[in-house]
Amino acid sequence: MAIKLKIKKNDVVKIIAGNDKGKSGKVLHVFPKTAQVIVEGCKVAKKAVKPSDKTKNGGWENRETPIHISNVAKVEG
Repeated sequence: MAIKLKIKKNDVVKIIAGNDKGKSGKVLHVFPKTAQVIVEGCKVAKKAVKPSDKTKNGGWENRETPIHISNVAKVEG
């Protein structure tokens, strides 16, 4: 069952725990079932990309990965 979250898409949040502690950014996506959010520019990981129509040569791509909702705080304003 999904949990009701106080943080919504496009809210500005601050990371309060983890390697990116102190950074802030906009929420790009919310996952209510797992209580996780994706924050723009935070918790970035390198992912391998196969060649396709979108990426002709493939290679490496930097992507934001989900952060647990308890590790972010909504910024007022």
